[in-house]
Formats: sequence, C-alpha cells, structure tokens
Amino acid sequence: MAAYDYDLFVIGAGSGGVRASRIAAGHGARVGICEDDLVGGTCVIRGCVPKKLLVYGSHVAEEVEDAAAYGWTVPHPSFDWATLRDNVQKEVMRLNGVYKSLLKGAGVELVVGRGRLMDAHTVAVGERIVTAETILIATGARPWRPDVPGAELAIVSDDAFHLPALPKRVVIVGGGYIAVEFAGVFNGLGSEVTVVPRRELVLRGFDEECRKAVQDGMAAKGVRFRTGAQIAKLERKGAAILATLQDGATLEADIVMYATGRSPNVAGLGLDKLGVHLDKAGAIAVDEWSRTTVASIYAIGDVTNRLNLTPVAIMEGHCFADTVYGKRPRKADHHDVPSAVFSQPQLSTVGLSEEQARRIYANLHIYASSFRPMKYTLSGREQRTFMKLVVDAASDRVVGVHMVGDDAAELVQGIAIAIKAGATKAIFDATVGIHPTAGEEFVTMRTRRPDPAPTAQAAQ
Repeated sequence: MAAYDYDLFVIGAGSGGVRASRIAAGHGARVGICEDDLVGGTCVIRGCVPKKLLVYGSHVAEEVEDAAAYGWTVPHPSFDWATLRDNVQKEVMRLNGVYKSLLKGAGVELVVGRGRLMDAHTVAVGERIVTAETILIATGARPWRPDVPGAELAIVSDDAFHLPALPKRVVIVGGGYIAVEFAGVFNGLGSEVTVVPRRELVLRGFDEECRKAVQDGMAAKGVRFRTGAQIAKLERKGAAILATLQDGATLEADIVMYATGRSPNVAGLGLDKLGVHLDKAGAIAVDEWSRTTVASIYAIGDVTNRLNLTPVAIMEGHCFADTVYGKRPRKADHHDVPSAVFSQPQLSTVGLSEEQARRIYANLHIYASSFRPMKYTLSGREQRTFMKLVVDAASDRVVGVHMVGDDAAELVQGIAIAIKAGATKAIFDATVGIHPTAGEEFVTMRTRRPDPAPTAQAAQ
C-alpha cells in the first residue's frame, strides 16, 4: 500500500499547475490537483485570453473607419457590449472544459475546492484530507488595491469581463500593462478614458523610448492622462463615482478601475505554520529548482514573483516535473524571455532595454526607426511604428529588440529565437527582408544612433 494518496498534489489549476501535473503524470506519477474556481487560471479565465479577445473587438471601429480609403462603404456601425462580453465568456467556458479534459486524459484527479496545507505532506481541500509525497503550490496572484477611502467602490481587472453595460466614462488607476491594455479596450469601444499613473510615463521597467511611444500613441487615440497623480479618495455622486486626487482635483466616472499591481496569492494556504518562507514582496521564496524552504514543497508561477508571465509559469512547471519525476533535471531559464503588452499601440520586447544594457555593457550601438505603416498611407491614420535594436559593441551581439506598433508581438516572437541563439547585428544585416513588411525594418537598419555625450563622473 502506498504511503501517500498521491506522489504529487498540486494546489492551483492554472496554466503552470496544469502543465506540471500533466507532465508529472506522463512520467508515471500519481497526481492530484485542486482548484476552487474554473480550471485554467488567471490567463485563461480572467487574464490574457479574454482580454486579448476584448482587444480584438476594440479594434473593429478603426478598421471600419479605414475601410473607406480602400473603397468600402460601410454603414455606420453599432456596438453591443453584451454580445462581446457573453461571447468572450463562452470561449472562457470552452477553454475551461478543454483544460479539464487535458487533466482527465493525463490521468490527473481534479479535486474541487480551495487547498490549504496541514503539514509538509498533507493538504485539506474542503472537508477532504489528502496526502502526497510532494506538494506543488501554483496559486498565482490576485489584484491589489490601495487602502484609500472608498476603494471598495472601484473594480479590478477581474471584474471588467462581467460589466452589465459599457461605461461611458472610465478612470483607470495605474500605469502598468493591465492599466494600458484596458485603457485601449475601453477607448476603442467608445468610452471616455482617463489613466492616472503615479509616474510621468506608463509601463515602468520597459525601454524608455518605447514607453513614450506607447503613451503618445494612446494619447493620439483619445486616451487622457493625469500623470504623476494619486487617488486620495473615492465617493459616490449619484450613479457616478467621484475620484479626488491628492492635489484636490477631481475626476467623475461611471467606473473606476484599480490596475495597481498584483499580489502573490498566499492567503489561507497555511505557509507560516509550516516554515515556508516568503520574500519581502510576500511571494513564496524558492531556489533555482523551484523548491521552497520545506523540502517536500515546491512553488511555481506568479506566487513566486520571479517573472510573472503565463509561458514562464508553464516553463517552470514543466521543468519541475521533468526534474522530480522525469529523471531530466533542468532549471527554468528566465533570460531573454520575450513579452508583449497588448496596448494600443502594441508593445513587444525581448532582451534588455537600452537603460538596462547601459548598466551592463561598456559600449552600445543603438539602431532605431520610426515610420508610418503602409496600411495607413491610404487612410491617412496618424499612427506610427517604432523599432529599436540594442547591440553590445564589443561582441556585435543583439542584446535587446523592441517594437511599438501593429503586430509587434507576432514579429518579436520570431526574432526572440534569434536573440536566444545569440545572433549578432551582422547576422541581422545578412538576413534578407520580406518586402513590403514592417518586419523587414529589423534587418535593414544600418545607421546607428550617435553615442550619447559622456556625463561627468560624480566627485568621489
């Protein structure tokens, strides 16, 4: 008789947890997984998948407007929020079923309920107690809202997919990728949108020129910005919400959305009594093998706050399963991971920003290009594409690729392979472009930007 109910029990059936459990089961492990919500996690249920569908829907008005220049006469379009909202949720439910089928097909038992640790080998799921030789925590993260008066009147990104009606006026608090993505969605669907970021530019951590290109592009589409501001309080004003800023200015809106970051989802897991350490950000501390401070407990994905992207959680889960059950020890590689922000205009990047690279390399060669895409030459739409290559001068290796514009993520995904392989600028130059495309610009940039003037060293 087995000493435990399972070889592996996973808490959280998001993308990372599902991948880890399926691969472990494929290696012969007896695996169970628990979830108290739909299967699929943040990305599938309330994140990147439904959000990307909303982004697609919000582009249609511009497409119809531009169609006239191409000879199409289209009657004035009308939009029905309920149709888009409900169709998106139908797709979410379809994917929930797909994920359940994947678990069943792999031989993984799904236990419905929220898991909490009782000891290093025991998990309580509702009234059921299960034991496992190894436990994997993959509970992700949850939206965080500041502690300001009236904060409960605001929604968070999870709520945006279920709004009863499209709001006419939206205030979005924050400047990260969730804030700018939903700003683009609501703006594209016809709402008046004001973004309130704490800093002067959105998307902290990305390349500075790209941040400005995104913000300028959003402003050109009608999104308003109250930069360097913070909300002091929210209060009801009839059917509306009145947001008072710390400088005393006010904004009135039908909804206020907090997009001020996400926190590791560790509440109620029972980590403290087991000695599972958290870092300063409240995330589960893990080593390079995703092992916590308790030998039998591992953690992957956003709950560890390493690199909070769905494909990274999937990679971490796969590496964990191969290491522990597949006799193929391997660590997750968090270097040169491509990412995208589905803002409008879209941003995608792989490698280092110019600012990051200057802190690492003695000399850089920077190549950049800004142009109006061919698609808009007939319609006259004032929307530009920006591209940038960051090159280590000593080795000629391309250490950063950045793009702001249509289909940025689709283009950068392919280029990420070259960056991962260590491609040099000479290899980019030797690659023949496909004409006419925006992507060919990446292999035809020949004129590098003049080096910045040296700055005086501070007195020692």
